[in-house]
Amino acid sequence: MANNALDPLTGLLRREAFDEALHAAFLKASQDNAPLALAFFDIDRFLQANDIYGQQGGDAILATIADIAGQIIGARGQLSRYGGDEFACLFENTEREQAFLVMEQVRAAVEALEQFTNGETTIDAKVTITGGVAAYPIDGSDENELFRKADGALYRAKMTGRNKFVLAVEERMIPKTAHFTQTQLERLSELAGEQGVSEAVLLREALDDLLVKYKHNFLFFDRMKGKHTIS
Repeated sequence: MANNALDPLTGLLRREAFDEALHAAFLKASQDNAPLALAFFDIDRFLQANDIYGQQGGDAILATIADIAGQIIGARGQLSRYGGDEFACLFENTEREQAFLVMEQVRAAVEALEQFTNGETTIDAKVTITGGVAAYPIDGSDENELFRKADGALYRAKMTGRNKFVLAVEERMIPKTAHFTQTQLERLSELAGEQGVSEAVLLREALDDLLVKYKHNFLFFDRMKGKHTIS
């Protein structure tokens, strides 16, 4: 693997390399009709930790969490530093409940830590992580939906107390016919046919982009910038 595919601080896959691995794994899972689990997590109130311990202290926290998560996950999954204090893990041939149990082990191990080091800086601190888990095919029929469901689970975990992992849940859908003009619906149907996806997928993608554009307080990742609004 090329060196530029790895994050220099943690030694984990960078976001771009992870996205490629996820795409390849999803294609294989869909062809083999096999389960595929995806987990996202980040460090609770990491910006505050950076303010308290400085950048070197923050690096120590990131490096230690990456190390302990890597040890626990091992060969069962592919771990990535997705950006900033955000991590992602891909589990092939794994049901979401199995992935959840692995990530819960990671969460408990991080909570139990009292010291963090990156080899140069060592700090005494208490840190927690929060995450969400989703899986194909139970939570999403395509790669984008799987990503969105794992991301949404992370958001729910943040909003319900942090220091936990939660599973994706089925979302309540609202009929669209009363909210759009006939011309809009016709153009939407045409676009869906051209792209080979459902109209619902396009509408959810458009809404996610709208929330990011106006910096609404949702935890949908901007995959180009690797940023979110809640820590």
